[in-house]
Amino acid sequence: MRGAGNFLESNKLPSHMKTKLTSIAAFLVLSAATFAADWQADYARLLKKYVTPGGVKYAEWKANAEDVKAIQAVADGVAAAPGSTAKSKEQLAFHINAYNAWILREALAKYPTKSVKDTLFTFFTGNRITVAGAKMSFNRLEKDIIRPRFEEPRIHFALNCASRSCPPLRNEPYDAAKLDAQLDEETRGYVNSPNGVKPTGDGAALSKIFDWYKEDFGGEAGVLTFLKKYRSGKSDFKKISYQDYDWGLNETK
Repeated sequence: MRGAGNFLESNKLPSHMKTKLTSIAAFLVLSAATFAADWQADYARLLKKYVTPGGVKYAEWKANAEDVKAIQAVADGVAAAPGSTAKSKEQLAFHINAYNAWILREALAKYPTKSVKDTLFTFFTGNRITVAGAKMSFNRLEKDIIRPRFEEPRIHFALNCASRSCPPLRNEPYDAAKLDAQLDEETRGYVNSPNGVKPTGDGAALSKIFDWYKEDFGGEAGVLTFLKKYRSGKSDFKKISYQDYDWGLNETK
């Protein structure tokens, strides 16, 4: 309540009214904080319950009406969160969680399905989600907000598009206090997996992610430098190709 302070300072109000308005303001602030804590706690619980290294248990989740309501409440929490243009770790963690939580909500809404992708990619391009009060698409959230604001290439291994070729969804929320460690872990896991990098003699077939977003890594040479930093195996590849992207749903039973 940005204007509450000035209003309460007015000498025109009797003291009992000032006390009452102060109490109301405090209650609203506390309620907002509690609401935020609730959606984050629910999100953490749902990830732990339904997300595995092999994919998401969509069938089990869809069969649990209370947990379907819970992911809607998480999406509502993301939608109602206060907006910010800060380039902080808190905001980066929030936006990654926002993207992944909404993907889960929308994938469950479509389930049963073999893929969230449709012919014209409208799943990703339609204004179907709300983040911090702004209606937008998944594309806008990723390409117009997360990528240019934070300039962090590791986000490509944290954002999950509900597809088999996508880096696995982490089974815990991203947290500002340990964000670097989380992003490093997801990056190492993916670039050391066949989905991320598949060696082929003196070359390698890389995930299409490195082709689509090579500018975020500093071009093709930057991609190789990036791989040298995070791969535990061979990374000095002479020939680079790119794998086909499997848009099949990242489901596990």
